[in-house]
Amino acid sequence: QVQLVESGGGSVQAGGSLRLSCAASGSGGSSFDMAWFRQAPGKEREFVSGFSWTSGRAEVADSVKGRFTISRDNGKNTMFLEMNPLKPEDTARYYCAADRSGRSWVRRTQYEYRYWGQGTQVTVSS
Repeated sequence: QVQLVESGGGSVQAGGSLRLSCAASGSGGSSFDMAWFRQAPGKEREFVSGFSWTSGRAEVADSVKGRFTISRDNGKNTMFLEMNPLKPEDTARYYCAADRSGRSWVRRTQYEYRYWGQGTQVTVSS
C-alpha cells in the first residue's frame, strides 16, 4: 500500500507562484511512476505533469508548458511541482498520483494510477 500526501497549495494573485509537494510512503521503495492531476469544479480531472520511473522521462501538459516544472527527490520519495506564473484558469484542486513502475512512457490518464492523495487546493485570483 502507498500513501500520498500533498502540500503547498494556497491562494495567490495572477502572476504569482506556488510550489506543491507530494510525499510518498509505504511499500515498494521509490520505483513509482508519479504524476500531478488537477480538477476544477464541474470539470474532469486532467493531467498536469508526470514522470516515468523506467525511462526517467517527464512530461507536462500543453496548458502549463513553460510555466510549470516537475521534479522529484527519489531519496525522499517526494515529488514537486513549481508553478510560475499562475493564471486564474489554474484554479483547481491538485492531486498527486502514483503507480508501480514498468512503463517507459508517461501515463497521462487518471485510470492508469492506483494510488491518490487527498489533494491540495490552488486558487488564483485575477
